Amino acid sequence: MDTKKARSLRPVPASADHGPARVPGRSGKRERRAGRPRIALALAGGGPLGAIYEIGALCALDESLDGLDLTQLDHYVGVSAGGFVAAALANGMSPRELCAGFIENSDESAEVFDPSWLTVPAWGEFARRAIMLPGLTASALWRLLVERRSLISALERLGPGLPTGAFASDEVDRRLARLFSRKGRTNDFRQLKTQLTLVATNLDSGEAAPFGRPGWDHVPISKAVQASSALPGLFPPVEIDAHYFVDGALKKTLHASVALDEGMDLMLCLNPLVPFDATLPEVSRGKPAAGARIPRIVDGGLPSVLSQTFRSMIHSRMALGMKGYERAYPDTDIVLFEPDPRDPELYLANTFSYSQRRHLAEHAYQQTRHLLRSRRASFSARFARHGIRLNMNALEDPKRQLVAPHKPATRIGQALASLQDVMENLGDLVAARARPRRAA
Repeated sequence: MDTKKARSLRPVPASADHGPARVPGRSGKRERRAGRPRIALALAGGGPLGAIYEIGALCALDESLDGLDLTQLDHYVGVSAGGFVAAALANGMSPRELCAGFIENSDESAEVFDPSWLTVPAWGEFARRAIMLPGLTASALWRLLVERRSLISALERLGPGLPTGAFASDEVDRRLARLFSRKGRTNDFRQLKTQLTLVATNLDSGEAAPFGRPGWDHVPISKAVQASSALPGLFPPVEIDAHYFVDGALKKTLHASVALDEGMDLMLCLNPLVPFDATLPEVSRGKPAAGARIPRIVDGGLPSVLSQTFRSMIHSRMALGMKGYERAYPDTDIVLFEPDPRDPELYLANTFSYSQRRHLAEHAYQQTRHLLRSRRASFSARFARHGIRLNMNALEDPKRQLVAPHKPATRIGQALASLQDVMENLGDLVAARARPRRAA
């Protein structure tokens, strides 16, 4: 299909995080199956770091939750980097397969991910803008010398000559199209056995574009991933059917309402980016390399300040959205997994870095296992309603690892870790008892 050919896209109502709109669900193969709870997964963005965190966390959930198959859910919602992970899961790729291809690059048949895909200069975009420069320069000089305008006013004329992105993302579309065209997979939303929604933002209207929904499902999955992850300034907008699309996170963080509107019983949400709280003691399992910890955000300079600002903005929006979801969907159990704000490990990592992927994936894996152990009382109760139970044998195994070399803990270290888990679980249980129970 020629995605550049003009075609009418029928919009599906999209809403702010705090005010989800009701959208009718599909019929047929996506109707609720008798005796089986409807479960959905929403994955937020966060660049390569976000995808690394989500893969590590999903591997921990996959092996720790009996009765849950992360490749057989009813609806997957992906935004930006989360769109790549969601599309792979909807195509039947397990979290461990994603880890092998994205983290370890050990897939023998074809490389699943290569960071060089994201570092190819946008030569085409540079050329298109360069063609405009002579005319724009003449216009700027006319405004400065003839019209006697200010230098700033003259420089404004050069704005259209600036590239809209530094790197090309076309390789993402091509490589994912090849990956999803393998036997047993598909690059067509309509051929999936489950529902997949990849959200981008229409650059001209600012509205969400839910690729995979009726009216938007003719677009190839690989192209939708490319559009959803086109972060402005880093990648040029992606043209689809004579419209231009950019990162879906510009509109909302999770877009979970797309799935919640279909009457889910359990909604799992993963958000990889949280602001770091430097005022609290760091968590015991989250210590960075020696000398890397910063006592105050400002000590990290401009990159640290900008990172904290960006994380705070998107997280506050998501927190508001989660409260809205709980009010709008009282019959759905909504469970959010995200890094601990006291843990500097993921905060100090470069959001767009891929070099530390093994270490960071292992960290996310172990942190998620720790979270499940420390809050096992509340998690057990919530998951049990949907036929899911915690595999405590897997969670309490100190030798389990994802990819990083494992150094066996001493007996004293194991005892202290177990004591901390018990205390955190007890505190979580007391807090749960103190909250009013949900009406049946």
